[in-house]
Amino acid sequence: MSDVRNPSPSGAAPVAARPYDALLLLSFGGPEAPEDVVPFLENVTRGRGIPKERLKEVGKHYFMFGGVSPINEQNRELLAALRKDFAEHGLDLPVYWGNRNWAPYLTDTLREIAADGHRRIAVLATSAYAGYSGCRQYRENLADALARLAEEGLPALQVDKLRHFYNHPGFVGPMIDATAAALERLPEEVRAGARLAFTTHSIPDTMAETSGAPDDPARGRPGGAYVAQHLDVARLVADAVAERTGVPDRPWELVFQSRSGAPHIPWLEPDICDHLEAQHADGAPAVVMVPIGFVSDHMEVKYDLDTEAVAKAAELGLPVARAATVGADPRFTAAVRELVLERAATERGEAPARCATGTLGPGHDVCAVACCPNPRAARPAAAER
Repeated sequence: MSDVRNPSPSGAAPVAARPYDALLLLSFGGPEAPEDVVPFLENVTRGRGIPKERLKEVGKHYFMFGGVSPINEQNRELLAALRKDFAEHGLDLPVYWGNRNWAPYLTDTLREIAADGHRRIAVLATSAYAGYSGCRQYRENLADALARLAEEGLPALQVDKLRHFYNHPGFVGPMIDATAAALERLPEEVRAGARLAFTTHSIPDTMAETSGAPDDPARGRPGGAYVAQHLDVARLVADAVAERTGVPDRPWELVFQSRSGAPHIPWLEPDICDHLEAQHADGAPAVVMVPIGFVSDHMEVKYDLDTEAVAKAAELGLPVARAATVGADPRFTAAVRELVLERAATERGEAPARCATGTLGPGHDVCAVACCPNPRAARPAAAER
């Protein structure tokens, strides 16, 4: 597992990182060969009784890419970038990587962490926003894995999930640059009039409304914290791009993609393809798709945007460009380091500066028990109070 572990040479956490003695990069995971696709989807949908034939149908977009999701390779790049950043800044903290739904599995990685002698773990989930599937479900999976280790008699680990990073400048800055670069790729004659479509994963309306902490003012807004946080980032990016390009009134909208639920259940809309049709009908000369809901260019970006949405735009004769995600941008890896040090200082009883931009301010460190509730049934979750 040489791509998973990065043991600290000293075997002890540096002062700046204490009480943490390791960082866990926790992600969704994805198949890396055609024969992985259906087993991977079985992991993702476990407990929902979806027939294998239906999973084969759902997995068609993976087969279009040789059965390989880009997400694992992108996580390897981020893992290497984090280790490099930590080393360059004297942060002697080992970094591990585990996935919820595919190898390297979370439980296996936690076993490795325990075997290496680490006990207090900071966790970076590759999801920037509040919501059940983007936050609480990760914490439920952590609780499941920790329970499994306890059954095996392994030493107890404490895991602390880092706060949401959607409004950290290290996430927002790369999105601003990527949006401006995407505009530059459009034909010059449509560039000034191009509109921005900020995209994120659609979720059920009921899940959106209950996203965030019960005492979070954003939870009381339409769409709850999930929508409020995305709108805050979209506004930041749109305002910065307007200033940079000298086009002050460029229209923009938050739109959604990757719906996967039953058709009778309301999900967040409009869908990106429907939005492109509406923009074309409204006379938009071009659209830039900005995937602010995603950390890397994984399958939901490569297929839902670069394949389906681009095909829809071509059908309409509508010029489009797609902005890059933050990936392993050095500003993002620096942001992760800052979040680790910030949380470590807080746990030591200090009062560190909490870096955030926009109107919502820095998020909470520890999730409340009632944060982003499980829509099916209450389940144990780690890193809460």
